[in-house]
Amino acid sequence: MCLIAGGVGENIGKALVEMIRAGRHRGNGFSLWTDVGTFSSGVSRVENVPVGRVGLLALGNLGRAQPLVGELALLHRGGIYNGRLIRAFLEGRGVSFDTDSDREVILRLLEFLKGRGLSLPQAVGEAMRWLEGDYAVAFFDGGRIYLFRDPIGMRPLYFSPNGFFASEKKVLWAIGERATPVAPGELVILDGRSVRRVKLFSLEQLRGRALPEKSVLRGLKNILSNAVRNRVAKKTGVLFSGGLDSTLVALLASSYSDVTLYTAGAEGSQDVEWAGRVADYLGLPLRVRHFDVDDIKEALPKVVFAIEEPNPMNIAIGLPLYFASQLASRDGVQVLLSGQGADELFGGYAKYLERPGLMWEDLLTMSERNLARDDKVATLNGVDGRHPFLALPVVGLALRTPPELKIGGGRKVILRRLARELGLPDWIAERPKKAAQYGSNAQKLLRRIARERGLSLGELAETLFREVFRNAF
Repeated sequence: MCLIAGGVGENIGKALVEMIRAGRHRGNGFSLWTDVGTFSSGVSRVENVPVGRVGLLALGNLGRAQPLVGELALLHRGGIYNGRLIRAFLEGRGVSFDTDSDREVILRLLEFLKGRGLSLPQAVGEAMRWLEGDYAVAFFDGGRIYLFRDPIGMRPLYFSPNGFFASEKKVLWAIGERATPVAPGELVILDGRSVRRVKLFSLEQLRGRALPEKSVLRGLKNILSNAVRNRVAKKTGVLFSGGLDSTLVALLASSYSDVTLYTAGAEGSQDVEWAGRVADYLGLPLRVRHFDVDDIKEALPKVVFAIEEPNPMNIAIGLPLYFASQLASRDGVQVLLSGQGADELFGGYAKYLERPGLMWEDLLTMSERNLARDDKVATLNGVDGRHPFLALPVVGLALRTPPELKIGGGRKVILRRLARELGLPDWIAERPKKAAQYGSNAQKLLRRIARERGLSLGELAETLFREVFRNAF
């Protein structure tokens, strides 16, 4: 997936050149649309970019696929999983398409809604109700840049007060700008002088009357299966620990795609052992990446560079994801499904037993806390991470699931019942939760590295962060 960036304002040419240079780690090419011309080249040829008042920039191994220009000029990261349905609806009303890309579905939908008399903010808000997917979007209407993300916040997107934006913080840091996240379901409008922020879609809108158990179980079986089917590719990987969430995803995905399971952990770690046992039961191929202290030392600068924060827990979680997505990439697998989001939606953590309200709080904050990390690490290896549990229809059902079906007498009660409904044995359905950093032993090895340097985990994270970004800039 490419990196998107850009800005609006006076004399932004030098900043655009620096943004291109800061994003060169994403591939050997870039495509830039400005109000005075378009330029596409290798990152080594940045001196001749046209200079105007606005620039929309895509960096990576790409051609002229984006920015896409119609009535609006648009950039996009992510996937639209009901794109065919929206395309068919629009074509039935006389809208023509030039490409088969998801970004054109977004562009034509916005143009269509605007043509029905909606203002651009209204059109974006309405589009969020149509689009089922993971997306970060930037577009220019001739005067301002508009930024928005899906209501869960799957793909990171940041802006600065001075009219710049990027899907990675480091690209803004490189030009001396502060990086502020676009909130999930939010529209940010930039004109180079001011910032306007409008909340267009809140997950509160998905709340409703609690459903009976039979309806939840039947609905979950159908809706989760559909979310998985929408997100598979011809060759699909599953980030696999042998736990309940990833096993459900793997089982459902195997009905729709050629599935390979991927896990990473230290020799003898719990995740590796469980993954092997469950993969054998499912009859699905498992690829294992064993790592040791030396592997972690080599990977640490890359993972810190990707996640862009000195957070020791996110580093420990990011390491096994880095190794697993690297292995998937080497196998030619570009889509990696995960069970991310199931814990927050269905009560997977022990803390929820005492404070059920934390499920809602964690769901609202997981965008920057979890999803940005996962997207950045997987993208480092050219892999697209997708999370079926966080499809809006699944989230909506979870928000209407009574608490006793989540944490009544245990954790993830309804998911364990779904596992049995799908024929999984109790030894899989009842497996206790083990966080990735512990199940893979990544945290244990990271502590060992910290002790070798006479540091705490927090101090190690801060030191690595300073080292990595001092070298980067």
